Amino acid sequence: MSQSAATPLRFDPNQQGPLHDIRVVDLSRLVAGNMLTAYLADFGADVIKVERPGAGDDLRNWREAGQAIYWKVYGRNKRSMALDLRSEEGLASLRKLIAHSQVLVENFVPGGLEKMGLAPEQLHALNPALVIVRISGWGQTGPYSHKPGFGTLVEAMSGFAHLNGFPDKPPALPPLALADMIAGTYGAAGVLTALRVAERSGQGQVVDLSLFEPIFSFIASEAAKTRLTGEATMRAGNQATHTAPRNVYACSDGGFVALSGSMQSMAMRIFETMGRPELKDDERFATNDRRVANREALDALIGAFIAARSTEENLALFEAAGVTVGPVCSMADLLDHPYTRGRGVIVEVEDRDLGSLPMHAVVPRLSASPGGFRRPAPAVGEHTAQILEELARLG
Repeated sequence: MSQSAATPLRFDPNQQGPLHDIRVVDLSRLVAGNMLTAYLADFGADVIKVERPGAGDDLRNWREAGQAIYWKVYGRNKRSMALDLRSEEGLASLRKLIAHSQVLVENFVPGGLEKMGLAPEQLHALNPALVIVRISGWGQTGPYSHKPGFGTLVEAMSGFAHLNGFPDKPPALPPLALADMIAGTYGAAGVLTALRVAERSGQGQVVDLSLFEPIFSFIASEAAKTRLTGEATMRAGNQATHTAPRNVYACSDGGFVALSGSMQSMAMRIFETMGRPELKDDERFATNDRRVANREALDALIGAFIAARSTEENLALFEAAGVTVGPVCSMADLLDHPYTRGRGVIVEVEDRDLGSLPMHAVVPRLSASPGGFRRPAPAVGEHTAQILEELARLG
């Protein structure tokens, strides 16, 4: 069960996750790097955010109702060290920190590390086993490597926006930092893979992580499809171009349900549930290929059936028949939803400013070595003195 606002989960600094012996130096700003290191921090890594004195990570400026919500969520479990990297003293502290760490994450425009005298070969001379994650819009190589690249540009150029939205509307960008979030997740996997190699060989390496390639991998089958058909897939709204029925349908009470018949047996079950068994033999709908070709007519039939019933009536009817159906939920719905409560998807945790704050539980769930909540997102430079003392002890 998720925690109620009255009894928020308290951070436990004594928790030891499976990555407790990994120190990560995070020089990144905004989303992708913070997503990557949030994963590592949730599972116990000592993630040290090296931030600009006073200003800190730009993610702190993404505020809602006067609160740095994004930072509170994705900065949890991390420590903050304020260093002026334009000064020799700041760079000296950074080099010492890197020498005693296993991972470095940065998202400067390619060449940024080199300008600081921290090129990968210099870093590996300092720490041969270091895993260096270099996040950029377009990658460290190729004709766009010199360009800055925000997720918005990548979501547009990758083919995602062209596919997203309705055919009579302009291409639609996602309402969240999708490319960055996907890249951060891929990056965490890359770090763990590279650390495994370093454990065996003692040799670190560079993880070249663009924002473009991870989101492209999610729609990469479109490349083969376009080559075979000679045409790029057009936007289809909530329909799918490869299976039918699949859409969001309006109910009589103003709610919406999502329904998918991506397997042949499921499509046939939908027809039975609608009381239209004759549609199973209708040549327009008998196979998936025919249903896709006639999906407008198919959606009109299903839409009329669903529109005559309330959201709860539709859910009860189709669920009883074993049809894959679900409600369209807002975040307000999910904050007190039986699924999110029963599964513990949303966890209420203590917060310095608000008393408590809902955020996502640790993902994924490991049965023997789960992650946890060790510390709240830090203030800029909150742990600088502590970390400097630790480095002094290390010599």
